[in-house]
Amino acid sequence: MSTQVRTEKDSMGEIEVPADALWRAQTERARQNFGLSTLRFPVRFIHSLAQIKAAAAEANAKLDLLTAEQAQAIITAAESVVNEKGTQHFPLDIFQTGSGTSTNMNMNEVLAETVSRANGPTVHPNDHVNCSQSSNDVIPTCIQVSSVLALTEHWLPAIIHLQRTIENKARELEDVVKTGRTHLMDAMPITMAQELRAWGTQLHHCQSNVNEVIERLRALPQGGTAVGSGINAPYAFRGLFCDALSARTKQNFRSADNPFAGISGQELNLQLAGALNSCAAVLLKISNDLRWMNSGPLAGLGEIELRALQPGSSIMPGKVNPVIPEAVAMVAAHIAGSYQTIATAAQQGNFQLNVMLPVVAYHLLESIEISGNAMTALADQAIADFTVKHQRLDEALARNPILVTALNSVIGYNEAAKIAKRAYQEQRPVIDVAAEMTDLSRAELETLLDPKKLTHGGIPGGD
Repeated sequence: MSTQVRTEKDSMGEIEVPADALWRAQTERARQNFGLSTLRFPVRFIHSLAQIKAAAAEANAKLDLLTAEQAQAIITAAESVVNEKGTQHFPLDIFQTGSGTSTNMNMNEVLAETVSRANGPTVHPNDHVNCSQSSNDVIPTCIQVSSVLALTEHWLPAIIHLQRTIENKARELEDVVKTGRTHLMDAMPITMAQELRAWGTQLHHCQSNVNEVIERLRALPQGGTAVGSGINAPYAFRGLFCDALSARTKQNFRSADNPFAGISGQELNLQLAGALNSCAAVLLKISNDLRWMNSGPLAGLGEIELRALQPGSSIMPGKVNPVIPEAVAMVAAHIAGSYQTIATAAQQGNFQLNVMLPVVAYHLLESIEISGNAMTALADQAIADFTVKHQRLDEALARNPILVTALNSVIGYNEAAKIAKRAYQEQRPVIDVAAEMTDLSRAELETLLDPKKLTHGGIPGGD
């Protein structure tokens, strides 16, 4: 920013503002008051806020509350914000007034100043840009709008891509049989395709949860103004605003049945945070499965080999680590922390207004962004091209005493347990021990203990 200043005035008096800044007095006061962190609203939030102002201007023009010239000037200024990649004219800290009033006024002032510098019609930040609005309905609306856009444009494509990558890998591994594990201990065999498709189904559950929340988030409290009653906004404004915003964003937004709830409560955003946290738990499960399967290469499970991406140690030459699953695991931990922040913030809806809206917006949009990025990285840099160590899988399967479970229906649990214990103690294939301890022929045992057949379930030798 320039070291030169200009003088601006608001209801509290005069204040100096950087000469080249597009904001005015109220933004400058907030900039000086709130220096608690370096956290700022994400670009997507700022762009969504500009779209809200453009849609409001369009609605207000149809209601004759703005002239066509004023509305178009505001819309043009808002579109210039949307087309900017940065947020240099939106400098305010996330930790500010809990309604987000400072950031709403920041946008109002930037748009008014932009119109003024373009020699446009008279446009006042409050009287015109903020016409039929309050910070108390604009900011909750913006959280919902920016979240819907982030989910549909970034998060949903990422989770769909991850599911497709998993399914493609599963098709490659249909016939690869491995030792299953419960409690981290050897269990009955499964195919790698079955293991991967379990991940895919878990992700599908997450996607379904998020889709349900998206539909609820499309109902906007805009038009409720200060407390939900809609004071200073014509009732028709709500519908006209949603129509204009839907056209601008290519989303189907609608007016909330009860704006009071959307202004005083944050349960919808908490539901979304919960859905994102559930997905983070699935991403952590997948990441840890990959890390275990990749562990070794000699002293671990060594079932798969992830693509080597970088040296793994500053002191141990040749070491390579599962860096993408580790990074995704940290993303999952971060999202869990964000969920707790949003849960605390959602409880602060005192009477008619929640007063932790900025921190809700920040953590929600960050969680959407980083989880989408994590899913793409997991798909492209870990799952798509890992290789299977077939010899290691086959060796472990042959020595797995738990295969004897397939003999339960033939010789009984107790006799099968004796075979399993002896096979384990002597470190011999269970089929060899079973051949010595039962009257079953080698051919019968090969059929009953065939790991591939056991992955299909049912009663071995039956239906």
